[in-house]
Amino acid sequence: MPIRIVRLGTPRATGEGTRIGTVRRPPRGVPKAEFARRDFYDVWYPLLAPTQELMAQGQQVPSGHEGDKDWQAFVKQFRKQLAEPEASRTLDLLAALSHHSAMSMGCYCEDEARCHRSVLRAELLARGASVHD
Repeated sequence: MPIRIVRLGTPRATGEGTRIGTVRRPPRGVPKAEFARRDFYDVWYPLLAPTQELMAQGQQVPSGHEGDKDWQAFVKQFRKQLAEPEASRTLDLLAALSHHSAMSMGCYCEDEARCHRSVLRAELLARGASVHD
């Protein structure tokens, strides 16, 4: 049952399983009791989100080719965060569970190509996870 990488707040796919929010902040203006019902997430897990400072840096990256160098700097810093023991062990666990349990994970960004979830996807694949296309 591959992990699905999703945009939080979008309709769930059939069989998506537990949705994990890899974001630093809950959705604004949404009562906690409605997070799952509104297709944000079932479990909030900010450990797999960039720090506030790094997230701000990533959000400043220009789109298109002019932002490629800045985006690569963001990715390098985020990968350092994911290499920390607790985050690294979490990714190993999720990779192992991806072969047995239905789950999804994501954040709010519209464009996955310029979002930390693209880095999470690559890290999970590197650890042998089964990841949905």
